[in-house]
Amino acid sequence: EVQLQAFGGGLVQAGGYLRLSCTFSGFTFDDYSIGWYRQAPGKEREGVSCISSGDGSTYYIDSVQGRFTISRDNAKNTLELQMDRLEPEDTGVYYCMSTIDGTPYFGQGTLVTVSS
Repeated sequence: EVQLQAFGGGLVQAGGYLRLSCTFSGFTFDDYSIGWYRQAPGKEREGVSCISSGDGSTYYIDSVQGRFTISRDNAKNTLELQMDRLEPEDTGVYYCMSTIDGTPYFGQGTLVTVSS
């Protein structure tokens, strides 16, 4: 059974930082690209960042480029997102995800709240 569990969210002031983590199980972790989505209040879920399975290449949406850093540890089946210089617009529920054999899987989400 594929399982993803995210944690590390919390309340932080604008300009602060948080580090999110996600653990994966039930599939061959290092065979798949993985990433983070978020859903802000009243908005649709959006992709934030992802990291490939092979060369570890990364992608970020423009609004977090230069502030967020995604990384993976294939030995521990973990994914992390270092979020620096947080802004109120970064507030939302963050989900780790992977698409495995055409099926998207999302973790349960962790809430990030950035106060101004």
